[in-house]
Amino acid sequence: MNAVEIEEAISALAEQPFNGGEFPFAFLQAFGNKETTIKKLRAGASNSSDLGGVLQRNHIHIAVCAPGAVTKTLAALKASPATSKAKARFILATDGADFEAEDFETGETVACAYADFPDHFGFFLPLAGITTVKQVRESSFDIRATSRMNRLYVELLKDNPDWGTAARRHDMNHFMARLIFCFFAQRTDIFHGIGLFTDTIARMSAKDSSDTHKVIGELFRSMNTKREDRASAGIPRWADAFPYVNGELFSGSVDTPRFSKIARSYLLHIGSLDWTKINPDIFGSMIQAVAEDEERGALGMHYTSVPNILKVLNPLFLDDLRARLQEADRNPRKLLNLRSRMAKIKVFDPACGSGNFLVIAYKEMRAIEAEINKRRGEADRRSEIPLTNFRGIELRDFPAEVARLALIIAEFQCDVLYRGQKEALQDFLPLDAHNWITCGNALRLDWLSICPPTGKEVKLQGDDLFSTPLDQAHIDFEQAGGETYVCGNPPYMGGKKQGRSQKEDMKAVFGTAQHKNLDYVCAFLLKAAQFLLHGTKAALVATNSVSQGTHVPTLWPLLRATGVEIVFAHSAFKWANNATRNAGVACVIIGLSRSAVSAKYIFEGDEKRAVKFINAYLIDGPDLIVEGRSQPLAALSAMITGNAPYDGGHLFLGTEEARMLTQQYPAAAQVIRRVTGTTEFIDGINRYCLWIDDDKLELAKQIPLIEERIAKVYKYRVAGGEVAKTLTDRPHQFRYRHVASDAQIVVPNVSSERRAYLPIGWLNNQVIVTHAASAIYKPTLVDFAVLSSHIHLAWAAAICGKLETRIRYASNSGWNAFPLPVLTQKNISDLTRSAEEILLAREAHFPATMADLYDPDEMPSDLRAAHERNDEVLERIYIGRRFRNDTERLETLFDLYTKMIASSGVGKSTAAKKKRTGASA
Repeated sequence: MNAVEIEEAISALAEQPFNGGEFPFAFLQAFGNKETTIKKLRAGASNSSDLGGVLQRNHIHIAVCAPGAVTKTLAALKASPATSKAKARFILATDGADFEAEDFETGETVACAYADFPDHFGFFLPLAGITTVKQVRESSFDIRATSRMNRLYVELLKDNPDWGTAARRHDMNHFMARLIFCFFAQRTDIFHGIGLFTDTIARMSAKDSSDTHKVIGELFRSMNTKREDRASAGIPRWADAFPYVNGELFSGSVDTPRFSKIARSYLLHIGSLDWTKINPDIFGSMIQAVAEDEERGALGMHYTSVPNILKVLNPLFLDDLRARLQEADRNPRKLLNLRSRMAKIKVFDPACGSGNFLVIAYKEMRAIEAEINKRRGEADRRSEIPLTNFRGIELRDFPAEVARLALIIAEFQCDVLYRGQKEALQDFLPLDAHNWITCGNALRLDWLSICPPTGKEVKLQGDDLFSTPLDQAHIDFEQAGGETYVCGNPPYMGGKKQGRSQKEDMKAVFGTAQHKNLDYVCAFLLKAAQFLLHGTKAALVATNSVSQGTHVPTLWPLLRATGVEIVFAHSAFKWANNATRNAGVACVIIGLSRSAVSAKYIFEGDEKRAVKFINAYLIDGPDLIVEGRSQPLAALSAMITGNAPYDGGHLFLGTEEARMLTQQYPAAAQVIRRVTGTTEFIDGINRYCLWIDDDKLELAKQIPLIEERIAKVYKYRVAGGEVAKTLTDRPHQFRYRHVASDAQIVVPNVSSERRAYLPIGWLNNQVIVTHAASAIYKPTLVDFAVLSSHIHLAWAAAICGKLETRIRYASNSGWNAFPLPVLTQKNISDLTRSAEEILLAREAHFPATMADLYDPDEMPSDLRAAHERNDEVLERIYIGRRFRNDTERLETLFDLYTKMIASSGVGKSTAAKKKRTGASA
């Protein structure tokens, strides 16, 4: 369950009549406990409470008590031996009127009325396995508000199905944006008093909800009519209390969906929430999910965005502003210069969604400005940071609308925080009608027309705040010149997942350049690099694939040709906050600049490391691109792709087919061999193939089933492509027929990124390796030791690239380009011994599959120890000790690779050619 689902379940529980006997079980069920778990607790099988309550081991001890005894009962739970023995993290006591709880791990407590305990749902989220509790609790209001808005949205569509169609989707989304503004305005005195909007609806609309839509429509009409025009417009007296809002938020149609009784009650309940607590940077993306069918299932998965977004914004420019603030101390002139500088800064997000990056950038800059004003003795001074300096492009209209609204709310909240409620209200209404968020396709628009780094005037695709007509309008920057920073989290979409329109977008950006296999985000990187020709800086979130595998030689020469360099980078981390941005995918952050920057940084988790240069692999290493090779660079055995059949599947046999064939025709055993590829090898699947040498062809043809299969292969190849047609003269055989004379090593093409080692195999010469794996047909145990090492896994992950998040192995770059020092006889002897230990450890667990043996959570301790010894031996050959981390491994490998390439003389012409074009060598 996610946070929104838990909040909904907890709220539903609090709204029901209190049932002391059922409460503990209903409470646990609300946090995702399965019915089987609840049954065991009910039966007492897993309930070891010594106070007549419910005790779930490692989690919580709950007791329902007599009226007025809550505090006493909580103390008894805390002193209970059963609580201690079961290692319960939480204790909870309630009598249906009061509610108290304690978290032993943090020492925090909750004490509130029973009806209010849903406000503290974030306190208990560890019960559901949600570890980012701090972020969730800080966003608890946003989660509650989103949950209620989602209920209202779904309920309205039940009674107004036409509002859910493509033709009316914009009307529905615009209606929701109006409601959000009204809910916020009525709790912040913008509407002159608390609760004016929902109180008016409750008072003026019928309880059967028959005219709710009409009342709301009149309120919207009032807020779009200037006071001097209201009498002639026929605005009813009860609606005249609302201010003129303008900003085009309430312009146009005031058509409102019809409300059921349930929808009306939802509306009134949402209005009762404390909307002063809204976090527009979080709420924007969450409310966007309400209106997006494909995202509604991901409600509540947005709460981690702020710390991730700051990973982009801090090194891009916020850290520098804070450093200048510290440097200025209380020097009035320096503080004034910094404030003037900030007033001219423009922040541009070309894929802004609901405006998270822009809102957070605005709020952080306002905090710095407020400190400047405080130090200068001007705490009440009006902000000089223009909201319209925060520009964005968004493809869909509703997120663009929410982005504008989120920025407006952020501005008001900052004014209240730093200048006071009175001053904030004085400057808030009417809203400005300028449109600084453009609704359009960022890859087809000229970014200079939206956010020119120099100059004051900009032409936008829109002429008001909450709609985007075709007419062009000129919107001036309030401050000319200044710095421009590009930031954001563009859509990723791998090459195979792109639709026709996305492929056309890629073509529009890359032109004739090879881009078919590039992720969609690469187009944003190239557009940003081209934009940087005008002296700006950029930092974008991207999939880690842009700095791995085939993306590097395809994308980075184009980026380098623009003259940009990487000035900071975040190594791969999980970004899990927005469904349309591939929640949970491994991401990197790449900071680009065309200006020379002496201080460059690589971030790994919370660590920041100064480096001299960051290459395309996001490594502190030489400016190079690893190129695939036909032969190993080091003294290693040759590896090639396994045997491709080109047979239409007719030369393969399942286990049962092979068994029945050999039972009926014993001679068939002479032309049947076990076969393996990636899946067969890792999962231990037995599969067979027909492996017919020419001298066995007549024998094979005497077996009807085999003869029939050979005929089918022939037909398949005749009807196939050019390669298949060249094989019609030997339909009894695979295209390639590589076999080992003795042993062989099989290397799966794909392996889970969770494994600490590549699951490679040492097989006898009777097994046929297919093209779904690579093979070394004349291996040594040194080859096996190298392939089994963690340092080789780190190289493969960086150089070969990924299939989704899994490692996709490629022999030409993963093996043939792998740098290995010259080995002494002792090195060879030590590696041979460590390889043998790995094989012996595996053998001890027969018949466990490779998937079992290399499961990161279940890997046998003796096998793990054997791999550790192998790593120890190999890594000492490189640097005389174990590496501290993968970064150090890769930096060492890149350095050695550079030296080996230079000494071999390979690649010099390529490097020279790329240098002439400005690309990476």
